[in-house]
Amino acid sequence: MPLQPKPADAPRILSSLKLYRVTSIITGTFLLLLCLMMVFRYGFKVDIEMGGPFGFLYLRPKEQITAVNLSTAILIAHGWFYVLYLFSDFRIWTLMRWDFKRFIVIALGGVVPFLSFIVERYYHRLATKQLDELLAADETTSTVPATSSGATH
Repeated sequence: MPLQPKPADAPRILSSLKLYRVTSIITGTFLLLLCLMMVFRYGFKVDIEMGGPFGFLYLRPKEQITAVNLSTAILIAHGWFYVLYLFSDFRIWTLMRWDFKRFIVIALGGVVPFLSFIVERYYHRLATKQLDELLAADETTSTVPATSSGATH
């Protein structure tokens, strides 16, 4: 029988699910921006310049950028958000006591475009369902005996 999450961990699981949802959306969005940036960089040999002499956003060769290189900022931001995404993945995985395969599938969500959105939706629903079932089963098994006021009837 596979391991089940502990009922006492329910509040931590719910907060972990919120963190996982936020990090998956941010990481997935930055991954899509990263893919777009890679098309510009390797397909057209230009990076995204922000706040330069040609306007707010402008495509220029990397060597000619004088303002903020938004392409590099996207790379760095995605990297750090992916680390946070992996942390939230690890936290959900350990609290839900899932097998290692699920950890790997969730981790791939941060490196395969669009997958973080799909995986997050699936595993968020799965975790919520498992937690609801666990709490319902826990309520039925832990019946509280009625206490009397000490008077005999």
